[in-house]
Amino acid sequence: MRLTTLLNSHYNAAEWENKGYELPRFDIQAVRQKTFEEPTWIHFGGGNIFRAFPAALLNDALNSGKYDRGVIVAETFDYEVIDKAYTPYDNLSLLVSLKSTGKIEKKVIASVTEALKADPQLPDWKRLIDIFCNPTLQLVSFTITEKGYNFNEDDLARGLNPQLALGKVTALLHARYKAGRLPVTLQSMDNCSHNGSKLQAGVFAYAERWAKDGLVSMEFVNYLKDESKVTFPWSMIDKITPRPHAKVKALLEADRFEDNDYIETARHTFTAPFVNAEETQYLIVEDHYTNGRPPLELGGVLFTSRETVDKVETMKVTTCLNPLHTAMAIFGCLLGYDLISAEITDPDIRCLIQKIGYIEAMPVVVDPGILNPYEFIGVFINKRLPNPFMPDTPQRIAMDTSQKLAIRFGETIKKYIKRGLDKSNLVLIPLVLAAYARYLKGIDDEGKPFNPSPDPLLNELQAMVSPLEIGHENQDFSCLKALFSRKDVFGLDLYEAGFGPQIEAAVKALFAGKGSVRTTLHRYVMAR
Repeated sequence: MRLTTLLNSHYNAAEWENKGYELPRFDIQAVRQKTFEEPTWIHFGGGNIFRAFPAALLNDALNSGKYDRGVIVAETFDYEVIDKAYTPYDNLSLLVSLKSTGKIEKKVIASVTEALKADPQLPDWKRLIDIFCNPTLQLVSFTITEKGYNFNEDDLARGLNPQLALGKVTALLHARYKAGRLPVTLQSMDNCSHNGSKLQAGVFAYAERWAKDGLVSMEFVNYLKDESKVTFPWSMIDKITPRPHAKVKALLEADRFEDNDYIETARHTFTAPFVNAEETQYLIVEDHYTNGRPPLELGGVLFTSRETVDKVETMKVTTCLNPLHTAMAIFGCLLGYDLISAEITDPDIRCLIQKIGYIEAMPVVVDPGILNPYEFIGVFINKRLPNPFMPDTPQRIAMDTSQKLAIRFGETIKKYIKRGLDKSNLVLIPLVLAAYARYLKGIDDEGKPFNPSPDPLLNELQAMVSPLEIGHENQDFSCLKALFSRKDVFGLDLYEAGFGPQIEAAVKALFAGKGSVRTTLHRYVMAR
């Protein structure tokens, strides 16, 4: 069984379906021809998240029979992805949904009609210009990771031959402008705050620099800033697509599905003809389009206002998901866990994040209306975290913790203060912050050294807790004031906010000796 055989009208559909593979229910060749002539959607970033989520959403829309065009993918960073993960399989892929029960679902994704390399020096660039000059184009979307939105002086100075992603897109937009100031929407689908504004800022930077250098007219800049012509909606996306999993490869081999090779490019992109991803997914999008859009609601996208997108993101990042992840990361490292799916089976850890989410964070959650916060937490704890296929680790989540605490916990504390809520309700959040001091010490609950995850402030913050020792009685904890007064780390001065003595008491308990992390955690969550 091979993906490319599905383009042959004589393939054995029964063989695929008997082995649990969901096949496309639309005419693949007809969709490809229609899309080539009248493209509506081009997506930049050909990685795993694209194939597992946006492309799969469109596949569902096509399967409904209510839409007739696919998506064209363009890669700006790693062209080997096109050569090795798209071209050999005629742009088909297999989505393997990993369920928390340990079962999998298998779906062939045939919505990608072309795969192009976005480089002005390569032949595909002419096709990209043709696409951008076509009046039918509605949507230009992105999953290029947060780093992909970066730009620098060197690239701005290259003029209309940029090397970075947003420069290339701006050059293509200039072609669309010259074709008649045609309307279009640029939609970030990357997991970063206010992603549409980040995309907009980059495009504007290139256009304004080129206008300043006399390479384009100010009318082009005005076109980009005219919201009747070009928009940059916000979105909130949430779905985990880990590297190709050995368990999945083995299951596919047992089915005699032959397209199961691992692919690693020279730029260390890890991919395969199949994409394994968790079953849970969210894509909330600001409905602000200038030239229409593909009907992605047929695949499950929730279209709403910018305000609601912001509320959903705030709910996820500051209360209902990210803080729980960070709590697990800190305690997971201290308690010797190396898999999140194993850690969530720990009764104390499970109780910790349940009570942080449902009891301590919930009073400041703003219900976005389209997702229920209680249900969102429930899915995260009961379905997403226990998934045995998810190889996520506390150590990965603990990376850059000093950059996350202000948003993930500081915002909740500040809202308690601003709204005049009872601060005594905050018991476990201060415990997590106290545990961060123990984490910085780099000694686990068994008394064994470990290396805290990479963090730009790691050495500086570790120096602040260096006077403290595990198991020493009557030691001076006054060094903690320098740490927990850091507004840049916690979002506020925790001593000024009245939490200093409470956090010091928890740190003292956590430093009491071997096993003190477990003892303290258990005591706190049971008392809560």
